[in-house]
Amino acid sequence: MCNLEEIGKRAVDAKYVLQMLPTVKKDEALKAVADALLERRKEILEANEKDLVIAQDNGMHEGMLDRLKLTSERIEAMAQGLVQIAGLTDPLGEVLDRFNRPNGLQITKIRVPLGVVGIIYESRPNVTADAFGLCFKTGNAVILKGGKDAINSNIAITDVIREALAKEGITEDAIQLITDNDRSVTNEFMKMNKYIDVLIPRGGAGLIRAVVENSTVPVIETGSGNCHIYIDEDADIMKIILIVMNAKIQRIGVCNACESLVIHEKIVDKVLPALGKALREKNVEIRGDERVQKVLSNCVPASDEDYGTEYLDYIISIKTVSSIEEAIEHINRYSTGHSEAIITENDEHAQMFLHGIDSACVYVNASTRFTDGFEFGFGAEIGISTQKLHARGPMGLKELTTYKYGIIGDGQIRQ
Repeated sequence: MCNLEEIGKRAVDAKYVLQMLPTVKKDEALKAVADALLERRKEILEANEKDLVIAQDNGMHEGMLDRLKLTSERIEAMAQGLVQIAGLTDPLGEVLDRFNRPNGLQITKIRVPLGVVGIIYESRPNVTADAFGLCFKTGNAVILKGGKDAINSNIAITDVIREALAKEGITEDAIQLITDNDRSVTNEFMKMNKYIDVLIPRGGAGLIRAVVENSTVPVIETGSGNCHIYIDEDADIMKIILIVMNAKIQRIGVCNACESLVIHEKIVDKVLPALGKALREKNVEIRGDERVQKVLSNCVPASDEDYGTEYLDYIISIKTVSSIEEAIEHINRYSTGHSEAIITENDEHAQMFLHGIDSACVYVNASTRFTDGFEFGFGAEIGISTQKLHARGPMGLKELTTYKYGIIGDGQIRQ
């Protein structure tokens, strides 16, 4: 059984070193790690293949296999993400506010690291590199607890990162991986508030709920994604199939994939036959209300549970509505607060949707698949927060910082 106490102490020691590293040194190290990932991609892919074989033997679902799988291109994307992070402005030391008090005190609000970031995540080994890059750039030490499904991949990636850091003369404990898969270790990890400043779960609804309910460390919820697309009565027919198909089937196992469609009843007959055909050609099962069932044969009746489900599968729910107000009400009721989109040429409806939907990311005439740190220009993301404190949406560099006040005086004492 691993010694979490020792891991925590080493992370705290590392955070004090990392917060003092100059930006140039951090950027050089990030590029060195990126090069190392590319140079050693063969051993990373071999480790990933071991995980995939075990997962397939255990009957892992196709969508989860896609999350687990690494390819040469995905490793290149991991490396590119680190290089992009190196090219971003270092947020540390940014002056957020500055003011003087009548007594002569000069007060400055300054951006600083969070400290030690703990991350519990499932399946996706690319998170290992992304989490390191963002935490390292922002002067945070990171402790990772990946799922057993990706254990070989995570170990291989972490080893590459630690060895590259050592060659750069930087503490390897900038990143530590917990390799013990016993559930009791995970439970203990969630209670390490003596060492960890914030805990971020990345995975399914069950994992996130378990962390939120059991952690004594402050938690940032990163979301399961029951993402909606609303097809308005004033939608451009040419945009509908393109956007919906991209959002649904480009990658079915990701949190920003579309799981639910909402369609205005006035456009159902015009849109649904062609859209239904396109979905079926990609083997997507459609679960719809009575109106949808009348238009599409072999449509499965949708339940209330369907409208609130993140399928991560070739399944989609469809609900018809009679107004944009009803669409907004339905989406806010069943959404997980991740990403929603409207397809419309009506500017008033677009603005109503933008203002009325209570989710982290709200789109007009674009796929929900853009909810991603890389696509937002953040280099990568630590996760997509579906809560409102202290971060929301794709979490990049600034979301991994807090602030402190610097107060400069000249002998003042309080009367």
